[in-house]
Parts: sequence; C-alpha cells; structure tokens
Amino acid sequence: MSTPHKKNILVTGGAGFIGSAITEKLAADPSHNVIVIDNLLTGDEKRVTSSGRPNISFIRGNVNSHNDISAIFLSNRIDYVFHYAAVVGVQRTLQNPVMVLKDILGMRHITSLAKTAGVKRIFFSSSSEVYGEPVEFPQNEETTPLNSRLPYAIVKNAGEAFLKAFRQEFGLHYTIFRFFNTYGPQQSSDFVMSKFLRAALKNEPLYIHGDGSQSRTFCYIDDNTDACLSAFYGNKCVDEVVNIGNDNEISILDLARTIIRVTGSRSEIIHGPALKEGDMTRRRPDVTKMKQLLGRDMLPLEEGIRRILNDPKFIS
Repeated sequence: MSTPHKKNILVTGGAGFIGSAITEKLAADPSHNVIVIDNLLTGDEKRVTSSGRPNISFIRGNVNSHNDISAIFLSNRIDYVFHYAAVVGVQRTLQNPVMVLKDILGMRHITSLAKTAGVKRIFFSSSSEVYGEPVEFPQNEETTPLNSRLPYAIVKNAGEAFLKAFRQEFGLHYTIFRFFNTYGPQQSSDFVMSKFLRAALKNEPLYIHGDGSQSRTFCYIDDNTDACLSAFYGNKCVDEVVNIGNDNEISILDLARTIIRVTGSRSEIIHGPALKEGDMTRRRPDVTKMKQLLGRDMLPLEEGIRRILNDPKFIS
C-alpha cells in the first residue's frame, strides 16, 4: 500500500501573532508539513519553534524577495498557502508607507508561483481596513464599499484584487479573510489590547487617543483560527470573502475601564490628542459567515481577557 501524500502547507508571516497560531494548529495534524517563512520584522521565531513539532520548518526570508519565496516553491510541492505576511500595526504602517506598499510584491510572487505550482487554494489575511471609514453597519463582505486611502488598506485591497484576477484567468482558488481586531496571549505589545493589559498590570496609565468614543470589536485568537481552519478543512468559502472578527462593539474608553476592572488595576486613564489618520470611528463586522464556520458561540471579551492573564505565554 502506498503512503498517502503529506500536505505541504506554506504559512507566510508564520512567526507573527496570528500566523504562528494557525501554524500551531495546522501542525497538530501529523499529515501536514508546515513550512513557515518570516523576515522577523515583527515576528518572533520562538512562536514557531517553541512547540518542538517535527513537522514545522522555519525559514527566515522575505516574501517580497522573489529569490527567497521561489526557492521554497522549487524545493517543495506546495499544496496550500496561508499568506499572512504583512507590515502590521497602525503606527508602523503610517510611519513606513513605502515599506507597506512593497507588500504588493509579495502578493504578486505568491499568486504567480502558486499558479505555476498548482496550489489548491490560497488563504489570504486581508483586513477590516479595506472598508475605510464605514458607511454601513454591520460591515458586510458584499455590500460595503471599499474606500480607504491608507497604504496598508490599499495593499490589502490590491491583494484581494490579485486573487480574484488569478481565479478568473487561471482558476486559482482563494479564500479571503478580512481580519478585524484579534487578541490573545502572544500578541505583541503595540496593539491596543496587549498595550492596555501590560500597562494595567503595572498600574501604569492607559493612554487613549482622543475621547475614546471610537469603537472596535475584539476577536479572541482561537475564534479566529478555528473559523479559518473550518474553511480549510471543510472546503468552505471557496472563492469568497469572509469577515473574521466579533460583532460585540465596545468603545476604547470602555475597553480601558473593563481591563482596569478585570485586572484590579490602580491605573488611571489619560486622554491624548486624536490620531490625524488611521483611527476609524467605528468597526463592527457582519460575522454571519464566520458564525457558520465556527458552529459555536464566540468567546466573550472578559473571558478572553482572563484567559490571557492565566496563560503562561503572556508576558506582562
């Protein structure tokens, strides 16, 4: 009897917060070989290697370099790609617009190489930022206009366009995940949830841009990865866009108050100037598709915060 072919799955940006979480769950299946490429600009190799799983291989490289990424395709028969590599973080993307725009090269490399290699499907981490300043609530995958002008949003919008064009011309299948705020124990410290938690645990001030009325929704990392993997394993949402987030909206001011209460912190809340750009007033996705993928309730915010605080991987 012949040995069944192991699936070779490429995860770009797999040392990042969400990329490493999806890598870990993919590698839990021994029939998968998971190949991670990350330039470690914001990723941490320990997120990938700490599990010690023999079916994970890590390559330090840049998806935007054709030499780096083509070498992986030439030496492995890639079956699926999770393209999660990107410059992330509001301040970082605002301060480095040219570096952000270079991520379009990565999408061009991935789609072209995947087409040639016969990849079965690309799973792409797009972003809620493609919605820009929203004009409809909840924000629906099909009807909300894409109107953001920020480089990060433009890159994600271009990435979606690449996938749709390659599907139309070459039959390359995709699933686009539009990620809304995702949080969890291994999130880096330059995002609002982890920043507030670390400050609260040290009884340091929690700084808010503006009056704090801007609202967001927060999706726990397991809800994110479980929904994405449901699309992968169940062969669902093929050639579709899926919002991956939570539909429970909370203001940033109330988030700060909640974190202070849950942690028992003595931190005070300090308001600073509003950001000149990049801080949208509201975010709330239509998560009908995501709920169908999950098949269960999403984790409530306070329970998610407590899980982080009790997780040994969280470094306060």
